[in-house]
Amino acid sequence: MITVSDKAQEKVAALRADAGLTDAFRLRASVAGGGCSGLSYKLDFDDEVKPMDQEFEDKGVRVVVDMKSFLYLAGTELDFSDGLNGKGFFFNNPNASRTCGCGESFSV
Repeated sequence: MITVSDKAQEKVAALRADAGLTDAFRLRASVAGGGCSGLSYKLDFDDEVKPMDQEFEDKGVRVVVDMKSFLYLAGTELDFSDGLNGKGFFFNNPNASRTCGCGESFSV
């Protein structure tokens, strides 16, 4: 499962409203090769669910993940920070053995 913090839920709702997106658009989380640690996180809105996607809902946020990415993201919490040390979404990923300083990439 992928969970969503309260701050991330608020930010997702604000982004969805700002973009004029309907509830048909889910938050798509994925992992791609790249970044200084080898794997990078990706977030986007998507209104399509593919046959092998995993779908989760937490705090009213529907999150879809392709099966390959789910292997890396199982048990992850999506959070949001607007503090002095950085602003944006970040992943509390129990599967990551190492992360880069910016938090945008990881390795397992």
